Amino acid sequence: MTSPTPFPSRPNAYDKVAFDRHELGVILGLYGKMVAAGEWRDYGMSFLKDVAVFAIFRKTAETPMYRIEKRPKLRGRQGMYCVIGMDGQILKRGHDLTKVLHVFDRLLIRAVD
Repeated sequence: MTSPTPFPSRPNAYDKVAFDRHELGVILGLYGKMVAAGEWRDYGMSFLKDVAVFAIFRKTAETPMYRIEKRPKLRGRQGMYCVIGMDGQILKRGHDLTKVLHVFDRLLIRAVD
């Protein structure tokens, strides 16, 4: 018979997936360019057990326009980074975050009058 533990175990802070400093620098660099272009207005971050999400909003009260996700379990398969659109469609997936974020380059190109 085992003795009961006096206190339940606390969840470990390292059980969550998060973006590291370099990844956040790349994402926030793109975010700053898009805010300056007037395309994006707000963002939110979620760090869960198996996924880290950077959500991008046009207005605060809306659903996210885009989600940038990091799923380390897919590192060996399709790549752990992906960009997901508003309708849930995966726009780009890969192993390199900067290459995955190139899907937003077409939003920065505008016609000159």
